[in-house]
Amino acid sequence: MSAFFRLWLRSAFALLLALGVVGLLLPTAPAEAEQPVDRQQMQRFLDSYVQRHGLSGAQVAVVKDGKPVYETASGDRAEVTSRTPMAIASVSKVITAFAVLQLVDRGRIDLDDPVVAVLPEFAVDDPRGPAITVRQLLSHTSGLPNPTLVPPANSLRQRVSQLRTIPLSSAPGTAYEYSNLGYHVAARLVEVVSGEPFQQYLDRHVFDPLGMRDTYSVVTKSDTTGMSDGHVTAYGAALPLREMAGMNAGSGGVVSTAHDLALWLAMVQRGGVATDGTRLLSEKLIKESFRRQPAAGSTGLGWQHTSTAQPARIGKDGSLTRYSARIDLVPGSGYAVAVLLNSYTPTFKHPFEISTGVIDIAEGRAATPGPPTATIIDLVLALITVGVAALAVRGAVRHGPWVERRRSFPIWRIALRLLPQLIIPAAAVGVFLVMPAIKNNSATPLDAFGLWPAAMILFLTAAVAGLLLTALRIRGLVMSRRSQQSAA
Repeated sequence: MSAFFRLWLRSAFALLLALGVVGLLLPTAPAEAEQPVDRQQMQRFLDSYVQRHGLSGAQVAVVKDGKPVYETASGDRAEVTSRTPMAIASVSKVITAFAVLQLVDRGRIDLDDPVVAVLPEFAVDDPRGPAITVRQLLSHTSGLPNPTLVPPANSLRQRVSQLRTIPLSSAPGTAYEYSNLGYHVAARLVEVVSGEPFQQYLDRHVFDPLGMRDTYSVVTKSDTTGMSDGHVTAYGAALPLREMAGMNAGSGGVVSTAHDLALWLAMVQRGGVATDGTRLLSEKLIKESFRRQPAAGSTGLGWQHTSTAQPARIGKDGSLTRYSARIDLVPGSGYAVAVLLNSYTPTFKHPFEISTGVIDIAEGRAATPGPPTATIIDLVLALITVGVAALAVRGAVRHGPWVERRRSFPIWRIALRLLPQLIIPAAAVGVFLVMPAIKNNSATPLDAFGLWPAAMILFLTAAVAGLLLTALRIRGLVMSRRSQQSAA
């Protein structure tokens, strides 16, 4: 072998070795490059959704594998950003459950402790009450009901004391029944065990460590930022109305932003660890909060598993009477989404649909704003309302012939004829005047109207029509009989 050939062979070998070493030192490209979030498509989707469905404003945040990657907002009339405080309603429950689990993590309580063992003031009007456990409070299997009308309360202590007159709807641990009262008790438990007011506890142990600077909790729904600027949708528009007053701590009292909820979701995805490395909750208890609980169906500890949506997700939605929200974790892709609206739609869950669209886009699928279902429903009710008003006018115009045919009837028979058209007016009195006064609750007639404006306008139109026709016919009968008596 010639010297030249040996030199060439050694040089080639050295070059190949060098290339191999360099290859080892260079970062390895992933087998499948991660697709970035399509920000323009996200914004177009959110803008078109808000406009098509007549929403006042919406904000969205996206998290991927424990890191916030995108946030945006859209507003029809109001200036809304991803840092505009809004009530997150029952999404607050996952935060309340988290606070309780922190106390479990520190050994202060156990999930299967009876509530009375750690909260002696807790009592219900049922001998099965002492069997209720902390786990059952958080999984809605305690048997505590969810009454529509409850007395007002100004503190968690007062709310828990009111439970002494409330019976259970089922034996503890045997059936799922969504209960705001259960989360009021859970929040009070946090106060008693930690020795701190519930709002202060959340600030110190959850919000501040995560840098959630625009997030706080209220005891009652009051005129605070994020609680007084909400809307209810009607006929494709958003009507500004103040939130219904009431006790809300623990069950729905958190006010937050998409930006802050992204920090929360990122921590949850990291197994309970904040950005600076501070552990707020053990990974074991994070997983336990996701796990479907005994007798709770698809519900964990605060969280719920979707049963119909694809891809499968773990989340929580919530609505007050002027706000609505949704958070989702998608284990299959590592994405998480937060959606907040400063409006409430009685017949459609917009936060869920927006979250679904955002997840689709993040995972590389197309998303559309969909048909304005709630607007269509309201417009159908509007047509019915016009029809009822037209029939009332027709009846008023033709009340003379009606009276003429019945002026000789006995009073009892006339009363039976008039009674059916007084049913709706009587029901309207019950809804707008009697129900707000029951149990001295804080609801007002305006609150009743705001539950579903399109339906309530139809209801009131029918009630007024019934009263008008009844009054005209009674007046016509009285005048007809007087005329007969005068002629005689």
